[in-house]
Amino acid sequence: MSQTFKTYALFGMVAVLIVLTGVFQSWDYALKLVAMGLVSAIMALGVNLQWGIAGLFNVGVMGFVALGGVAVVLTSVAPVPEAWSAGGPRALFALILGAVVMACAVVVYQRTRRAWALLAVLVVGFVIYRWMRDDAVAAIEAVNPAATGFLGGLGLPVVLAWPVGGLLAAGAAWVIGKTALGLRSDYLAIATLGISEIIIAVMKNEEWLTRGVKNVNGLPRPMPYEIDLQNDPAFVAKAADWGLDAVSASTLYVKLGYVGLFAAVLIILLVLAQMALNSPWGRMMRAIRDNEVSARAMGKDVTFRHLQVFVLGSAICGIAGAMMTTLDGLLQPTAYQPLRYTFLIWVMVIVGGSGNNLGAVLGGILIWFLWIQVETLGPVLMVWATAALPEGSALKAHLLGSVQHMRLLTMGVILLLVLRFSPRGLLPER
Repeated sequence: MSQTFKTYALFGMVAVLIVLTGVFQSWDYALKLVAMGLVSAIMALGVNLQWGIAGLFNVGVMGFVALGGVAVVLTSVAPVPEAWSAGGPRALFALILGAVVMACAVVVYQRTRRAWALLAVLVVGFVIYRWMRDDAVAAIEAVNPAATGFLGGLGLPVVLAWPVGGLLAAGAAWVIGKTALGLRSDYLAIATLGISEIIIAVMKNEEWLTRGVKNVNGLPRPMPYEIDLQNDPAFVAKAADWGLDAVSASTLYVKLGYVGLFAAVLIILLVLAQMALNSPWGRMMRAIRDNEVSARAMGKDVTFRHLQVFVLGSAICGIAGAMMTTLDGLLQPTAYQPLRYTFLIWVMVIVGGSGNNLGAVLGGILIWFLWIQVETLGPVLMVWATAALPEGSALKAHLLGSVQHMRLLTMGVILLLVLRFSPRGLLPER
């Protein structure tokens, strides 16, 4: 079977699964699966750029995705004037001061190579930073904490938050890369995982910036609200022409709009990724991945190139994180779990085909589809599988009580089968 035919066949199979979901479950459910599947495909594309093309083992995907969510709040939420009056300028000045202190500490250490000088700068700077910050933060968080208690954002269109999310993630990746990319691959994995947990901890605790665990609800959206469409006589009349009631038509309209927007972003990123892969830069990155020693001998700056691709892949994950938060309509720091945003994305890349951008897209959509459907159909399948066992059977009770673990079992079985029969993924690198 040729690679091209296999690609069409596998994407066709995924399309059939989605159509069957629409027919036998609901089209609203199917479109929601597609929308989140497209976001997952973008995340997988970013990880594939780092691992499949450059061989960088990044297990801090969760942190970069979370920064994309923060970007939606900082960009699109309306500012809170009372909070800004209470302590906004002073809190922002404290942040700038903290960054200046860190920069001064680096410069002092580079020039003196004295640990005591570095420690002195950090201690003095920390004391001044906390003096500037604490009163301002307390004043901001005291402003109507049940509804706001944070500064809000810039009130810009939410679509602008998507590239901002990429920029935030890229900035964090640059800082991480400058310190960690010189490490061995296993140490890089530990560093990225640890820093991603730090990002989540900051989101949970800095209420003045992200509301912390109180969550930010009712985020702006690029599509109209369903209730507004249902109250629009022109839309109701058009829905009647389609043979749909206003409620169903408004829901499908909004979901199709999200799918169209996300598909456009995915296509743009996929085209750019393919152009990069097939360019001299892409061939150089694969050469570095395959043999760093030879690449260094040919005069390539391996660390700098690793930093480049690490920043690019993280930026793509940040864009996907902003899109996901836009789709959900809320920022919930406690929802950023490593299982969902690291393990699952890596399964998508491995199953789809590491080093193949189309494989990453296929894996993203397919694995997300199975991840959601197993939760829906798993209990039904388990009841059917245990129907022959007698009532009161300990085995039957155990199986029915363990149905919540079917997601993990299914992902593990899929991963094992793919690694056994197609070790390079469903669509291997050419």
